[in-house]
Amino acid sequence: MKRFHVHLHVENLTKNIAFYSAMFGQTPARTESDYAKWMLQDPPVNFAISTRGDQPGVDHLGIQVESNEELQALKAQATEADMTLLDEGETSCCYARSDKYWLTDPQGIAWEQFRTLDSIPVFSQKAKANPHAAACCASSARPVAQGAKACC
Repeated sequence: MKRFHVHLHVENLTKNIAFYSAMFGQTPARTESDYAKWMLQDPPVNFAISTRGDQPGVDHLGIQVESNEELQALKAQATEADMTLLDEGETSCCYARSDKYWLTDPQGIAWEQFRTLDSIPVFSQKAKANPHAAACCASSARPVAQGAKACC
């Protein structure tokens, strides 16, 4: 199953948690001091908000998959379409360890395609295999359009 992913940057987490909890009719599946995430079933959406962005608004969109096969099929589709992708492989961000890559649409909107592998207790951590990797989600997804790493 594929799940649509939306990540917004917000100024006031408490007010936005109240608003989206009322709108979705449920509380977040995960809440941290700077982050909240709802895993909605109808429609299937991974909706996340955080206070880590430069300015409020859409940070990035994405497609979350459940299996490596689904992720590889999406990646093959992007490659066949000659889309430029930034492959992060296994990385940590947004309180999760994931296998992911990024695409950027013609407007500069970042699209994350990923498979969540596990939950982690911190927003991000440097990968052991690449200790020099850029900090995850340091600002917004906009650097992806310029070729820099971003995540969430």
